[in-house]
Amino acid sequence: MLPKERRRWIEKQLITQGKVDIEELSQQLNVSAMTIRRDLALLEREGKIVRTHGGAIHPKSLIQETPYSTKKEKNIEQKKAIARKAVELIPEGANVILDSGTTTIEVARLIKDREDLTVITNDIKIAAELMESKLKVIVTGGELQNQVGTLYGWPTQELLKNIHADIFFLGAHAVDIASGVTSPTFEKSLIKKLMMQAAESTWLLADSSKFNQKAFSLVCQLSELEGIITDTGLSQEDQCKYSEHVNVIVVRPIE
Repeated sequence: MLPKERRRWIEKQLITQGKVDIEELSQQLNVSAMTIRRDLALLEREGKIVRTHGGAIHPKSLIQETPYSTKKEKNIEQKKAIARKAVELIPEGANVILDSGTTTIEVARLIKDREDLTVITNDIKIAAELMESKLKVIVTGGELQNQVGTLYGWPTQELLKNIHADIFFLGAHAVDIASGVTSPTFEKSLIKKLMMQAAESTWLLADSSKFNQKAFSLVCQLSELEGIITDTGLSQEDQCKYSEHVNVIVVRPIE
């Protein structure tokens, strides 16, 4: 099979299966793994695939950024239940980093009557929610992502490099056993990584719809998390699978 034909065959596999594995392709096409890696590198440069650890996925398989107005009412009872459990983990007098997102804003709503916490966030909606509280609130600064409300860029990065927090509540676009926690852009992933580095512990707050999904850029592997808080929409089978890699707390929404 000629190289061009081989790459076309790989593209067809991606369209039908959504993902491919280097070792499997090597065996199926009777070529070396290095040859497959070169094929994947060329296809990625052409924008036809997204390479992953050990293989590749089709770009349409990735979770994309969602405007705040679209996601704010989605799975709202599950997010409230996750937030209630998260608040139980916050020590008295703690410095808390809240990632941007619709689950972390539920955490903000539950803690705004407290007076003992310092909250650091890159989400203007979380900052607005805490504006009338007696909490100390630090907003990272940076460029505003329109329609989403997230702040990013070098001012955000510089602040996060120079703080220390007790706990970080990480929001998720996508969670997968093999791919870990992923985000739609490199910039979003970098901010989340810096937040993790600034905190003693990181808890992922993710409703069940985020699982078995992949986005473009790696944030962290599951083993880097203190744990995950999710809802009962995650199947028993998946609960067992994820629990082999990280502490998983499952909460039930109030009916």
